[in-house]
Amino acid sequence: MNDRILTSWSETLGVRIEERRLSGDRCGIYYDPLRLIILDERLAGFQRRCTLCHELIHARHHDPGCGSQYGIKCERRCRRETALALISPVDYGMAETVYEGNMWMMAVELGVTIQVLNDYRQLLYDSGVCVQ
Repeated sequence: MNDRILTSWSETLGVRIEERRLSGDRCGIYYDPLRLIILDERLAGFQRRCTLCHELIHARHHDPGCGSQYGIKCERRCRRETALALISPVDYGMAETVYEGNMWMMAVELGVTIQVLNDYRQLLYDSGVCVQ
């Protein structure tokens, strides 16, 4: 999923995207009442793409925030869906073979963050596929 597709998706969802400096270690936030995503302006391209996809998934589900038990479930669902949206099984399999499981090299090859790659690997583990 590239930036053009993500931008088109945001338009379809009626979500506005802004970039500004966010405090702490936040990469992005979604605020449903305003249908607004704010991305940290300091993100590298691959980080921005992963964060935007993640926040758009929150927008698609109208997630209220992560400060409650329901929010924790929303976040877990969102991380799974982000990993599935950004990593294809074929590309993952090729990266796993070429880089012999080296997480950093695989993430670079796939154009995702280590977190997104770990989330994808967790999905494989949970579904019974063996991941080393």
